[in-house]
Amino acid sequence: MREARSIDLLLLVLLGLIWGSSFFNIKIATYSYEPFTLALVRVIFASIPLFLLCKFKNIKIEAFSKHWRPYALIGLCNIAIPFTLIAIGTSEINSYLAAMLMSTTPMSGSILAHFYTKDEKITFFKSIGIMIGFIGIIFLFFDKLIINENNYIYALVTILGSTFYSIGGIMTLKLKNKGNENVTTSTTLWSVIFLLPLSIFFETPWVLNPSIESTLALLYLGVVATGLAWLIRFRILTVNGIVFQTQVAYLIPIFGVLFGYFLMDELITWRVLISLTIIILGIYIVKKNNKGIKN
Repeated sequence: MREARSIDLLLLVLLGLIWGSSFFNIKIATYSYEPFTLALVRVIFASIPLFLLCKFKNIKIEAFSKHWRPYALIGLCNIAIPFTLIAIGTSEINSYLAAMLMSTTPMSGSILAHFYTKDEKITFFKSIGIMIGFIGIIFLFFDKLIINENNYIYALVTILGSTFYSIGGIMTLKLKNKGNENVTTSTTLWSVIFLLPLSIFFETPWVLNPSIESTLALLYLGVVATGLAWLIRFRILTVNGIVFQTQVAYLIPIFGVLFGYFLMDELITWRVLISLTIIILGIYIVKKNNKGIKN
C-alpha cells in the first residue's frame, strides 16, 4: 500500500460526495419502495452499465466461474445486506443522520484490518482519531429530537449496515488482483441473485406504483452511488488499503448534512453541529497520522 497522493485524496473526497448524496436519495426512494425491493432495483440499475462496460472493454466476468464463491460472499456482505439494512434504517430517520452514522465504519474497519491484514495495523494516534470520530456519533444519541425511543432501533440498524461494509472491504482485498471492473460487476450480479427472491417473497414488488421521483432516485443510486462509486472504492482499497478507504465515512456525514438540510429541509440541531465538529476533528487526526506512512 502506498502513501496517499493528491489523486488518492481527490478520489476519496469524490467518493464521500457521491455516498453523502446517496442518503437523501435513499430517503426519497423509501417513499415508494420497500427495503429488499429498493436494494434490488438499485443493484439492477448498477449491474447493467457495469456489465456493458466489461463487454465494451472485453473484460472477463468471473462471477460464475469455478472461483465464484468469494464474489458471491462479497456480493452478500458488501452489497445485499448493507443496502437492505441502510434502506430500513433511513426509512425512519433523517437522511443526514444515516450519513453521520456511517462514521462508525472506520472503527470497525480498523479493528478488522488489524487482525486480518498485514499492513493495516492500529497505531496509537490512529486509534485516537477514530475514537474521537466515534464519540461524535455517540453524542448524537443524546439528541432526543433526532434519535428517540421511536427510531433508535433504526439508527442501530444503520450502524450495523455500515459494519457490513467493513467486513466486505476486508473480503474485497483478497480479490485485489482480479481487476476492478470484474470484481465490481461480479459482486453486483451476485447481489441481484440474493435480493431477487427476498424481494419477491417478502414484498411483492409487482404491485408497486412508484413515483417518478423515487425511481429517479433509485436510478442515481444504482448507476452513480453503486456502479461508479464501487469502481472508485475498489481502486482506493487496492491502492491505499482499507483504513485509508474507510476514512470516507468521515466525509460522508459532512456532505450528508448539507444535502439533508438544503434539499430535504431536515432539522439540524446544535447537538448535530457539535457532533459534526467532533467528527471533523477525528478526520484531521486520522489524516495527520497517515501522512508519511506507507501502508
